[in-house]
Amino acid sequence: MTDGQWEVFSYQGIEAASVLYFLAMLAYFVELAGLRTLASDEEVEDRRTAMAGRLGILLTSFAVAVHFVALVARGLAADPNRVPWGNMYEFTIAGTFVVALAFLVVTRVWGTDWLGPLVTTFVVAALMAAFLGLDDAVLPLPDALNSYWLVIHVISAVISTGAFTIGALLSGLYLVKSRSTKQTGYLARLPELPKLDRLSYRMHAFGFPVWTFAVLITGPIWAHQAWGAYWNWDPKEVWAFITWVVYAAYLHARATAGWRGRNAAYLAMVGVATLWFNFIGINFFSSSSQHSYAESSGAEHSVVHHRAGSAVVDVLAPVEAAQEVRVVVRGDQPAL
Repeated sequence: MTDGQWEVFSYQGIEAASVLYFLAMLAYFVELAGLRTLASDEEVEDRRTAMAGRLGILLTSFAVAVHFVALVARGLAADPNRVPWGNMYEFTIAGTFVVALAFLVVTRVWGTDWLGPLVTTFVVAALMAAFLGLDDAVLPLPDALNSYWLVIHVISAVISTGAFTIGALLSGLYLVKSRSTKQTGYLARLPELPKLDRLSYRMHAFGFPVWTFAVLITGPIWAHQAWGAYWNWDPKEVWAFITWVVYAAYLHARATAGWRGRNAAYLAMVGVATLWFNFIGINFFSSSSQHSYAESSGAEHSVVHHRAGSAVVDVLAPVEAAQEVRVVVRGDQPAL
C-alpha cells in the first residue's frame, strides 16, 4: 500500500471506530433505560436490558481494536514511518484510544462496566472534534520531534492522561451520587460512595508516577535534546508542572490530612481541568509555545480522492476551490 492509501485507511478506521463507539453508547443508554426503575439491590430480570449491557462492552472492545489498527495505519502513512503523534489530531486519537482501553482493563479488573455510557460519550465527542476541527495531513516529524525520547515521553503522558480521565469520571460520579437521594436508576446502582472514592484514588495513584516520569524526567531530557535546555518556561511545560502539583497535592492530602470524599473529588476535578487545558487551551490560545509544530512552509495541500472505475487513487495536490478537500493542512493549526 502507498502512503496515501495508508492515510485514507487510517481515516476510515477512525470513522469505523467512531461508529462502533456510538453504537456502544446507544447500547449502554438502552441498558440505562431498562434500569431506571430498578433499585440498587434488585436483580436485572429483563433479558433485553442485560443483553444491551453485554452488547455495549462487546462493541466497545471491537471499537478499541479498530481504533488501534487506525493508529498503526496512521504511523505507516508517514514517510519515513513514525509514531502517530506528530500533531494534535494524532495525539487526540491516541489519547482517546488509551481512555477506551483503560476503561476495558478497569472493567475487567474491577467490574466498572457502569462507566460505559460516560466513557463512550467522551470518546465519541473527542473523535468528532478531532476529525472535524483538528484534521491534518500526515507529514514528516520536525527535527524537535524526531527523537526516541518523544516516544517515551508521549507514551507515558498518554497513559497517565487516560488514567487521570477515568479517575476524574469516577470523582464526578462520586460528587453527583453524593447529592442524589434517588433510590432507583443509574445513580442508585453505582457502587457505594466509599468504593467510588477508592477506585478514583487507585486510578490517580497509578497515573501520578507515570505523569511524573513524563513531566519531570523524559520531558526535560527531550527538551534538552531538542532546544539545548532542560527547562524553557514554555507554557505547556509550566501547565504540565501545575498539573503535577495539583495531583501531588491530591495524593499528599489523602495520605497526611486524611482527605476523602468530596474534598478529594473536587481536587481531582481541578487536576483534570488543568490537564485538559494544557492539552487544548495552550495549543489554541498561546502563540509562544515551542510545542507547536504545524507550520507549513509551502502551499496548503489536501489529500484529494479521485475515483477511477472501482479503484480509489489518492494524490497530494494543492487545494483548489473546485476540488473536494479531504484534509487541509493550515499554517496556523496548533499541534502538540
